[in-house]
Amino acid sequence: MTGLIAKTAAFVLMAAGALFSFASVLGIIRFPDIYTRIHAGTKALSGGALLILAGASIIAPTWQMAGKFMLVAAFLLATNPVASHAIARASYKHGFKPGKTLIDEYQGGGREGR
Repeated sequence: MTGLIAKTAAFVLMAAGALFSFASVLGIIRFPDIYTRIHAGTKALSGGALLILAGASIIAPTWQMAGKFMLVAAFLLATNPVASHAIARASYKHGFKPGKTLIDEYQGGGREGR
């Protein structure tokens, strides 16, 4: 009985991860500028990958394999925000301005005087 419950939970997690990943791909294709595309690529894809890894760790045959899946998940959580910030900052410095923003805090060199 627990095998069926574990397989069902793993399937649900992996299906939800696949839907998050699909939403990420749609966001990357449909969003207008690089900054919103970065947002779609990091938030939704990270969530999708984490759900898929959680589902895979539930049905992993050994605890070592489940631990490796969790290490990969931790690596994703640690590196995705840093990478997306670096890409956004480099894009801004190379002249890609945000589309519809009212306040541009980077314009003029940042937050001098605060």
